[in-house]
Amino acid sequence: MSGLVLQDIFYVVVLIALAIPLGSYIYKVMSGKKTFMNKVLSPVERGIYKVMRIDQQEEMGGKRYAKAVIAFSAFGFLFLFLLHLLQGVLPLNPEHLPGTSADLAYNTTASFVTNTNWQAYSGETTLSYLTQMLGLTVQNFVSAAVGIAVLFALLRGFVRRESGKIGNFWVDLVKSTLYILIPLSLIVALVLVSQGVVQTLSPYHDVTMLQTGETQTIAVGPAASQIAIKQLGTNGGGFFGVNSAHPLENTTPLSNMVEVLSIFLIPAALCFSFGKAVKDKKQGRAVFAAMLILFVVALVGITVSEQVAGPQFDGVAISGSMEGKETRFGVGGSSLWAAVTTSASNGSVNAMHDSLTPLGGMITMFLMQLGEVVFGGVGCGLYGMLAFAILAVFIAGLMVGRTPEYLGKKIQAYDMKMVCLVILVPPLCCLLGTALTTMLPVETVTSWMTNTGPHGFSEILYAYSSGAGNNGSAFAGYNANTVWSNLTIGTIMLIVRFVPMIATIFLAGNLSKKKHIPASDGTLSTSNGLFVGMLIAVVLLVGALSFLPALALGPIAEFFTTLG
Repeated sequence: MSGLVLQDIFYVVVLIALAIPLGSYIYKVMSGKKTFMNKVLSPVERGIYKVMRIDQQEEMGGKRYAKAVIAFSAFGFLFLFLLHLLQGVLPLNPEHLPGTSADLAYNTTASFVTNTNWQAYSGETTLSYLTQMLGLTVQNFVSAAVGIAVLFALLRGFVRRESGKIGNFWVDLVKSTLYILIPLSLIVALVLVSQGVVQTLSPYHDVTMLQTGETQTIAVGPAASQIAIKQLGTNGGGFFGVNSAHPLENTTPLSNMVEVLSIFLIPAALCFSFGKAVKDKKQGRAVFAAMLILFVVALVGITVSEQVAGPQFDGVAISGSMEGKETRFGVGGSSLWAAVTTSASNGSVNAMHDSLTPLGGMITMFLMQLGEVVFGGVGCGLYGMLAFAILAVFIAGLMVGRTPEYLGKKIQAYDMKMVCLVILVPPLCCLLGTALTTMLPVETVTSWMTNTGPHGFSEILYAYSSGAGNNGSAFAGYNANTVWSNLTIGTIMLIVRFVPMIATIFLAGNLSKKKHIPASDGTLSTSNGLFVGMLIAVVLLVGALSFLPALALGPIAEFFTTLG
């Protein structure tokens, strides 16, 4: 057990050590300040603006910024959808895989455009190299870049005074991709290749088994390049079907640690970028502390549940439940990954979550149901947590009869409407999707599930929690590649990505029009321990009120069933 504790402490320490300088670098990039990368990348950046005919100095208001986000995402959706349908007649398809069905193409396209990376298919048997590289990997970059862009639009809304301008989406998109995501992905990809993660364009290999003499096909491909950005961009879509449990996708304990660090790296760094952007580092540290506390509590809960609730043989308890886990990662590595991937909107797995203990599975589910604001996705996790911060300030203002303020801006009715859209749309879509699925004919639903009873319900609830949380991980016991699941989960992913995102942009635009209100003796401090506790309480309260009844029907009922 001490080894598990040391591993988790090491993870947190290294994460903080990397996140602080990276946060400073990201702030400089997104605010247009010079960095050590400018000499190399500035000519490339200027060339991109010239080709795209972008005026780097032109600013956008909220509506125009939102239109640019929607237009860019719609173009990416159409391109990726057609790529899936036509991959059978396109090059870089050495296994001659046909195009996917229309409903699967819709689901996968919605998944990658929304930074969810939910996969209702097995990559090595469904998608060509061209679709993986030109379609999925490209969307891994740009969907993450869109999240970063919208976050900084919101931060400008807090900082700007009576301007109504929140930046230029195209400039934000280029800067976040060129200066942040590409360099980091290159470093991580090289590290993964050094550990044996496959990166090749050669066809699959047929090998003869030593024991049986039978031939087995070993799937290969350009995996390392996609894995690097899938983790750094909190995307999570695996090149292979079993994701980061695959020995060619996650080869060693070192690659495992590098990948799991990559998941949190940018979301954690953005907290420190936030502090610098609003010129109050304490604000960034407060939000980071709230996220870290929630994460550590969840990590401890999952680890203890998986370590203590081991099986019994002849009445002798075995330490640790290894069902569904890789022996090279063990309970500790699998529990850490499960907590990280469902805290961030990443969705990659190195163990099968369907095999987690009831309480372990419940915690991963609840982390997604919170709105993935415990670090969360690149950009979207932080702006989701800032929405909760505004809600906490609003509640505090109601309690003392004072107009709420956050970061020098009065929070008024329009702002709270946008905040409510950010916070309430994901749980509404999750519960509605789960309810509609359970109302289908029993024989239809049970044919999609590996289990029945409370665990079967958990499989359905987890699938829609994953889609509505823009997470993408699966319980691995639910057959999601059906017309119903592809269409409903695909639509939910689009709604919960773009409705809160557009609401955030409109919130930013409205905040940027307001005057700055100097702090007074009656201003609530939003950077001390009291506010951190209040913020955590609000996040948990909204999550509990929304999902406790559903969790009681699934993992909680299963837990008490196992006790009996």
